[in-house]
Amino acid sequence: MKKGIKEKDKEERLLKTAFELFTEKGIKDTSIQEIVDKAEVAKGTFYLYFKDKYEIRDILIAKKSHKLFEEALEELRKNYIQNLADQVIFIINYVINELAKAPQLLKFISKNLSWGIYHSTILKIYEENENKKDSIYNLFLKGAKETGITLKNPEVTLYMIIELVSSTCFNSIINKEPLPIEEFKPYLYEAIRSLINEK
Repeated sequence: MKKGIKEKDKEERLLKTAFELFTEKGIKDTSIQEIVDKAEVAKGTFYLYFKDKYEIRDILIAKKSHKLFEEALEELRKNYIQNLADQVIFIINYVINELAKAPQLLKFISKNLSWGIYHSTILKIYEENENKKDSIYNLFLKGAKETGITLKNPEVTLYMIIELVSSTCFNSIINKEPLPIEEFKPYLYEAIRSLINEK
């Protein structure tokens, strides 16, 4: 059953407000009462959509991560890149550059970038909209098959790539460890190519 416009609007207001408060004050120091007050909805309305503030945080992480991948795919479509490894690195480079420009977003997502592909919230969106064909997940699986790249498990390989990017990107951008991100990228991209060209 589809949600009505007013209900969807309330849910979106709660998500937007929670993100603002979480990135300003932190999750620990943000209460549900603050979220509903700022979003101008009743506290009971919050519980129609979310179990607690940790569930809304998880949904936000998944949606924010997913949006980065969607934007990266949109940019990829504007370029002619045939090689699968080059396509994946183009997408990853776009995501890293966006996160480097928005350290608050990176701190919020933390090391959970893969939720933008694999979180139940995103999988549900795919089911409802039947748009998984426009995802990095589908691009990778289809690309591996079409180019004859032999991967033991393409889905696991993609997951490993995103997890590798997520943790190293966080440390490199936020802590400059082991290197600042621009210096670290060549090592990261070499590792991604190795994973994709696995025999």
